[in-house]
Amino acid sequence: MFEEFAPAKVNLTLHVTGQRPDGYHLLDSLVMFASVGDHLAFKRADTLCLTVDGPEAHAVPTDGNSVLSAASLLDPQSAAHIHLNKTLPVASGIGGGTADAAAAYRGLSKLWGLPAPVPTAQTFAHVAKLGADVPVCLFSRSARMSGIGEQIVFLPDLPTLSAVLVNPRAEVSTPAVFKTIPRKGNAPMAIVPPTFANQAEFVSWLELQRNDMQDAAVAIAPVIAEVLAQIAATTSCQLTRMSGSGATCFGLFPNDQAAQKAAAQISVTHPDWWVQHCTLGNNATS
Repeated sequence: MFEEFAPAKVNLTLHVTGQRPDGYHLLDSLVMFASVGDHLAFKRADTLCLTVDGPEAHAVPTDGNSVLSAASLLDPQSAAHIHLNKTLPVASGIGGGTADAAAAYRGLSKLWGLPAPVPTAQTFAHVAKLGADVPVCLFSRSARMSGIGEQIVFLPDLPTLSAVLVNPRAEVSTPAVFKTIPRKGNAPMAIVPPTFANQAEFVSWLELQRNDMQDAAVAIAPVIAEVLAQIAATTSCQLTRMSGSGATCFGLFPNDQAAQKAAAQISVTHPDWWVQHCTLGNNATS
């Protein structure tokens, strides 16, 4: 049996810089990976099948799942039993489904004795067939991703961040958010410095960047504004922003203790929300 961790993907920035004639949007985003995520296990079987458990299992389809799509892309003729322990909320802007697909691709490569994926343009283009975020999730390293997600530059020297992730149990449609964005040709993200002196300097740089999807998502799901306000009101919060197309938002804190305290505070006032404290950094998978 092989096991893989599928860490949550957090878009610390997300600039929408254009739209191609085929409808795909062009993005420029700084991505880091969380210490929380889903877990997958793989073992040999006579057929390809998927079982799911965990606190978020109720929302996961076992037919047409991204995990099964990854298996078919990797080797349509092979079989395996894949078990997914689902802890990340679905359709939440933190790459749960794409992280699962990426983890399946890694785990099944091991199970079936195939070469481990390597970070090349060919690999990125291949796994992008599963979704725009799958290439960056395949290696789970801090990175700048651009284009439609297939252009990736790893950023190994970014400071680790203490964070709180909050989802108000509101699913937000990514196509609906894109449709609501009034302007598609926005300025790209600033050049990422090769190093930062400390965590505070990194956060100060992040404050000058954006998530161009945030206002559109708030218009669709106003509860996102409440989430952002709740995070911002916690002690020692340095920055709060939405991740991806929402509805998950994050708050950054100077240390793990402050993040844990903030998560506990939000959980008390909103016990129906999904709230997790975590660290953001590299969860390198290869």
